Amino acid sequence: MLRRPSRSNTPLDQTKRDLARQETELREQMQKLEKMIADAPRVVEEVEKRQREELLMRASEGGSRLDVSFTLNDWRQSEPGSTRRRRSLRKERREGRIVFVVLVIALLIAAIWLLKNLHF
Repeated sequence: MLRRPSRSNTPLDQTKRDLARQETELREQMQKLEKMIADAPRVVEEVEKRQREELLMRASEGGSRLDVSFTLNDWRQSEPGSTRRRRSLRKERREGRIVFVVLVIALLIAAIWLLKNLHF
């Protein structure tokens, strides 16, 4: 009796191999994720410990929390050391609009004067 040669390259066999490869990849990925989940509490504990140590180091350095040499100076604030009360932002905006209108009017007057005196 004659036997047929086995064909290992059929589409069904190729699909089986692909599925087997995907299965092994998924198993590896599952193992990695399970390990990550198992290690998560330890990692969180290490991060918290590092943060506590950093806070303790900063606290032990001395210096006051209110040390102003480390803060940025805000241009909107009055001069440091001045006890004068700060102006409201609404007032500053209104003054800015007035200055803008005055500058636009001055520009228009200059343009009209140039057009009258310089003959093009």
